[in-house]
Amino acid sequence: MEEVWGTILVLLRVWFTAVVLLIMLPAMFGISLGITEVYMKILVKTLEWATLRIQKHNRRQDLIKATVTNGIIQRDDGSMEQEIGALRQSRPTSLSRGKFTLCDVFYFTRKGIESIVDDEVTQRFSSEELVSWNLLTRTNNNFHYISLRLTVIWGLGVVIRYCVLAPLRITLAFIGITWLVTGTSLVGLLPDISVKSWLSELVHLMCYRICARGLSATIRYHNKENIPKNGGICVANHTSPIDIVILANDRCYAMVGQVHGGLMGIIQRSAVRACPHVWFERSEMKDRHLVAKRLRDHVADKTKLPILIFPEGTCINNTSVMMFKKGSFEIGGTIYPVAIKYDPQFGDAFWNSGKYNMVSYLLRMMTSWAIVCNVWYLPPMERQEGEDAVHFASRVKAAIAHQGGLVDLSWDGGLKRAKVKDTYREQEQKKYSSMIVGDDSSGIVGDDSSGIVGDDSSGIVGDDSSGIIGDDSSGIVVDNTSGIVGHKSSS
Repeated sequence: MEEVWGTILVLLRVWFTAVVLLIMLPAMFGISLGITEVYMKILVKTLEWATLRIQKHNRRQDLIKATVTNGIIQRDDGSMEQEIGALRQSRPTSLSRGKFTLCDVFYFTRKGIESIVDDEVTQRFSSEELVSWNLLTRTNNNFHYISLRLTVIWGLGVVIRYCVLAPLRITLAFIGITWLVTGTSLVGLLPDISVKSWLSELVHLMCYRICARGLSATIRYHNKENIPKNGGICVANHTSPIDIVILANDRCYAMVGQVHGGLMGIIQRSAVRACPHVWFERSEMKDRHLVAKRLRDHVADKTKLPILIFPEGTCINNTSVMMFKKGSFEIGGTIYPVAIKYDPQFGDAFWNSGKYNMVSYLLRMMTSWAIVCNVWYLPPMERQEGEDAVHFASRVKAAIAHQGGLVDLSWDGGLKRAKVKDTYREQEQKKYSSMIVGDDSSGIVGDDSSGIVGDDSSGIVGDDSSGIIGDDSSGIVVDNTSGIVGHKSSS
């Protein structure tokens, strides 16, 4: 029995030595030994081979295209006004605008059924479809036997992901979090001098780089000349809790959010000693003016790190960008837009908080093949003269969507958990009425400032359900998905 325990201890020593020397130390100093690159090349070749086997089995090579739509209904690109106009022009006797016929009922009925079956909003809250199976059981619920070789490769992949990659990634995550708490606590003991800020940024970078290696993350940063500067506000689209790890792997940021207890509280208290994060007490979160003042004071100090904000307020499935809350753009200062786009072929980074709690989500991440994403730093943007916060937010959102190849939607991400406001339904009804009776004065009233879910769209920080950077109750930043270390969602 003693020999067995001795063998186990030797294996553990070898394991931790290999992790520290081959992964942790190179990650801390931003050095790559080429292990991840070799792993990714093998993985790409394997997935390409699996795709060819599936295509051969299905005998549909000519039907499989390079791109796939998330929708199950093929829609025209034109607007409803254009469609109904073309419909009336195609009739034997052309009817002028303002003439209603019973045929119009069929058009609106069809559009309504399409929206019920496959609307453009709710599909953004579920995982995007894949071009081809990536050998993960979770992405092929209707799995059926294809070939013996493909089944063997799939089984071997399960063993590698759960018996090799998962323990390795859990070990690295533990080391990264421990180093963050220990390092920031020690740096916090130093007086407020320039060396303290330098050491704080070094500790944060090391920690996030270790965590990124723990996810086998391959990140490509583009246009680094536009990287956010001190005293600015970095805004990005939001897909996953690991968005912070992805961005902070290249540059340190100041976080904003509510004070928590437990492990999250320990991390917050240690981090704020070394870095000027902005934490609020539960009672302060309700005071928009107090929150805005503290954030403006932070932005006004050009020596402080840029604030990281996710204005959507919730996670969207890597296919689109939804409405930005305007509170983020009322603070002032320079906005640094950042677009993040994940490659779903290697693992789905989207967190469906309504379906998975944080522990389940992290387990899925640590048993995926890898996390591959592109990050684009866009040129800094400022509010133009006479431009209100709503239109400024929409302009920044459009730039992020265009750069990341995402769909630009005006809907509020809060629809994930809330119903559409009655006022918005009335606006849509007026829109349909104007198409039929031709009364332009009854068109849509208002803009995105009216919100779709609630009047708190101008809020700055969410309610007491918020996590490390607010929540999705129309706050300035994200929900509890963006904690440094996750905890169970409040939804």
